[in-house]
Amino acid sequence: MQRLAARVRAGARRLLPRNHMLLLANAGGATWLADVGFGAEGPLSPIPFGTGEEVRQGPWSYRVVPEGEDAGLWVLQSRLDEAWVDLYAFSREPQEQIDYEVVSYYTSTHPDSPFVHTLTAQTASREERRILRGRELLFDRGTAVTRRTIADDDELLAVLGEVFGLPFPPGTRFRC
Repeated sequence: MQRLAARVRAGARRLLPRNHMLLLANAGGATWLADVGFGAEGPLSPIPFGTGEEVRQGPWSYRVVPEGEDAGLWVLQSRLDEAWVDLYAFSREPQEQIDYEVVSYYTSTHPDSPFVHTLTAQTASREERRILRGRELLFDRGTAVTRRTIADDDELLAVLGEVFGLPFPPGTRFRC
């Protein structure tokens, strides 16, 4: 198993630091990208590494492809409609545990980090992805996406409990 670090590209408006952990693992005579921590847009199961093969997971498709020639970069992509969209890019440079500690601290505390400003909850299955960002609730079934805005704090607590299995005491309020 090899620990790696990626630059997230999905939704990025600028170059971001390598702040996402992923793994390369060998099993069954093949190398696999394993990443269950990317969030609801990410793969649910390992993806073959180095083949460029399209892999279906429910209604979603993924692939890992090299970027450019001899750049040493690889890109995890997902299919959105008829186009491939970059989720993140990474090299095969091994990372140590300490490499993740600094970026994890930044991600969870820095004022510019979106994880400090936005309440986020996500859950994914092969049938449906549920995403809450701020007050926007999204249900993605691969072929149809529905969205709605959470009206108030009481509805937000109900959604966290009922949709995500995260019950909070009545009156709980969040800073973001």
